Formats: sequence, structure tokens, C-alpha cells
Amino acid sequence: MRCRGPSRSLRRRPRRGGRQDGVALVVALLVFALAAVLLVALQREFSLFYRRAGNQLLAEQAWAYLRGAEALAALALARDYELDQQREAPRDDLDELWAQESAPYALDEGGWLSGNLQDLQGRFNLNLLVARNGAEEAGGLPSWTPAQAFFIRLLVSFEDLAVDQATAIAVTEAIGDWLDADQVPRPNGAEDDSYVIRTPAYRAANRPMASVSELRAVAGITPALYARLEPLVTVWPETPGGLNIHTMPPALLRAVNRDGSLEPLPPGDVEALVEQRRSVGFADKRAFLDDPVFGGEPLEAVATLLGESSSWFLLAARVEIADREQRLYSVLHREFRDVRSVLRASGSL
Repeated sequence: MRCRGPSRSLRRRPRRGGRQDGVALVVALLVFALAAVLLVALQREFSLFYRRAGNQLLAEQAWAYLRGAEALAALALARDYELDQQREAPRDDLDELWAQESAPYALDEGGWLSGNLQDLQGRFNLNLLVARNGAEEAGGLPSWTPAQAFFIRLLVSFEDLAVDQATAIAVTEAIGDWLDADQVPRPNGAEDDSYVIRTPAYRAANRPMASVSELRAVAGITPALYARLEPLVTVWPETPGGLNIHTMPPALLRAVNRDGSLEPLPPGDVEALVEQRRSVGFADKRAFLDDPVFGGEPLEAVATLLGESSSWFLLAARVEIADREQRLYSVLHREFRDVRSVLRASGSL
């Protein structure tokens, strides 16, 4: 008897889900890859957000410390005013508390804070040069204003820069043209005609300077000359006051000389003035002008530029937190015991 094979209905049928399983695997891999991309993107965004928030927090913290330094400087200046009122002849000099170098103050975060005050009335105010020359002297030579003669002597004293008298006069006149309101150039000055031919072209400001940095745009001011002048000049106060004889640097003392002379004091005479100021000081402005280094010559014109007290100061403060340094420059005006900031500039490294 012959056996038959299994019936067709009982044979094992092949699975039809293999292709579907492969598609599901591919879809799963795509979903995983998409999730990984999203996670990386989210992590990157979170890291940037965290870094930005950290930087903002550090900046705000640094600014708070700098404003604290400004408040402390204001307290020191107010206290100095009170002490000055106890003097028979109030004045501001380099022996006072505000003028002393301060040691860096360690912060709890591991950084440090430091600052110092500088007397802006110990610097020459550039806006004094706006006045034009007076009548000509005999021989056709111009009669310089006391401020112009002072500034010319200052420029000539930079012997390493080889600034001769003619160059010093031209620079002084160019600054005067930059400051005055007209478009009439002075004999050695410079108005718009000298600036519109430059690249890029610009015009003279024809107004008082608002920043010492404007000096770089004036005809005749080279980078080397600007670097030398920058720590010696100012544009504050807006209505220039007297140069403080007790705080002006030696470079400015060289420019105090006989009326009508455009020659600076010899270096040896300046050293003698500085040594006398350091050891015993000058009783007052008249005692300063009667010093033997001036040869007994009348100094009535230059005396109008000089003073003994100061109301305008510059605070330069620095703070370092998390290896980041930030700075604050604040112009402080003292009126009696009231001290306020009239200008702030910040920077970071």
C-alpha cells in the first residue's frame, strides 16, 4: 500500500513578516538617531545658556564691586574735604589719603579689587586753548595767551620726540581751531580744509572737547605725541579751573616759566621743585612762584592758570573674578561734601 505525503494544507507556510521586521528596525534606528541629535542640540543649547548666565552673573558681580569702589572713593573725598576745612589754608596735595596708592583687596571669590584716584586738576585742560592770540608784540610776533604759552612749553619739553617750537605752535593752533566755533583757520591752525582731504574724511569739531581721545584727530598729533600727552591732559572740568601746583606731575612743572617765554624750565630746576614739594612743600601759590628756580622774574600771567585745590578726580578701579578682569573709569566731581560721578566708562580684558 502506497503512502501519500502530507497534504498540501498541512505544509508549513513561509513567514511573511520578515520585511516588516526590517522596516521596523530601520524606523527604530532613525528614531534613535533623531533622539540623539536632539539630545546633543539640547545639551549644546543648555551649555551656551549656562555659560551666558554665568558670564552675566560674573559681570554683574564685578560691576557691583566696581561701584563699591566708587562709593568708597566718594567717602574718601568727602572725608578729605572735612579735614581740609580744619586747615588754616585748605588745599589738596599728594600727602592726603585719596592720593595714596592702595593695595589690592582680596575678594572672597578668590579675585581681587584695586583702585586709585588721580587729580584731574593736576592736568592741563585742553579746552583752555580755545582762546585766540591777543595783540601782536613788537616785531610782529604773536602775544600768546598764558594757556597757549604753557602748552607750547609743554610740547617743546618732549625732547626725545624732537618737537621744535614751530611744530609746538602749529599743534597748539590746530587744537584751538578744533575747539573754536568758527571756520576761520589761525595762522598755523587747521579747520575743515585740512580734514576733508583725509581718508576717511571728517570735519573739525568746533566745540569744546568731550574726551581726551579727540586729540588723536587733530592735525599734527602723532601716535607718539598723543601717548605722551594723554596722562598729562584732561577736558574736565567743563569750565577749566586752576592747575593744582601741589599735584601736577613734573612734566607740567617744566611748563611753568617766565611770562612771555616759550622755553621750558631746565630739568635740573624741575628736580629741585619736585624735591622741595616732596620734602617741605609750598606754603601757597605765591611761595611757589617766588621759588629761586624762576629767577625772580614776574609770573603774573602764568599765575592765572595755577591753583591749590581740586574738585575733579578720576577713579581708575579694577576687579578680577574667575580670571576675568573688568575696569571702571569714573570722573568724580566734589562740591563741598557732595561727591558724584559725572561720567563712567567700563572695559574688560
